[in-house]
Amino acid sequence: MWKAVKNIIYVTLEWLKNLEDELKYLKDAKRLEIAEKLKEAISFWDLSENSEYEEARNEQAQVEVKIAEIEEQLKNVKIIKESEWTEENRIVIWKEVKILNLDTKEEWIYKIVWKTESTILADVPKISNDSPIGKALLGKNVWDTIKVKSYAWLTEYKVVSIK
Repeated sequence: MWKAVKNIIYVTLEWLKNLEDELKYLKDAKRLEIAEKLKEAISFWDLSENSEYEEARNEQAQVEVKIAEIEEQLKNVKIIKESEWTEENRIVIWKEVKILNLDTKEEWIYKIVWKTESTILADVPKISNDSPIGKALLGKNVWDTIKVKSYAWLTEYKVVSIK
């Protein structure tokens, strides 16, 4: 059975490359773009009422925070091969899961991924192993029932299939 270790961020090689590419873009292209915006805004002289200058400074701050976040993540990265985390009939990372909401009878399909890889915008939404549903699903089998507590309610789901 696998066990997550605190502070280590597990990523695939693909996700690591995405992080490194984003960091390179932010440091090389985005910083330069913001510097140009600041240079242009400063040319308007009165900085006290200069909205372009304020916007550029805010954007610069956001980019620097994002750069710091990515650099911190990269310090704690451990590359994981999918084969290291697979089990045949259990829900583990990278498994696609169909669940049935026992109250509404709605079916949902998710892929369980590491928190750094989660996105609801994928064809099959990727949910984090740290999310309430992700935590409840890990280690379960087909037809197991899980209970997920949110701030307002408790919902029961049944695992319908695992791919």
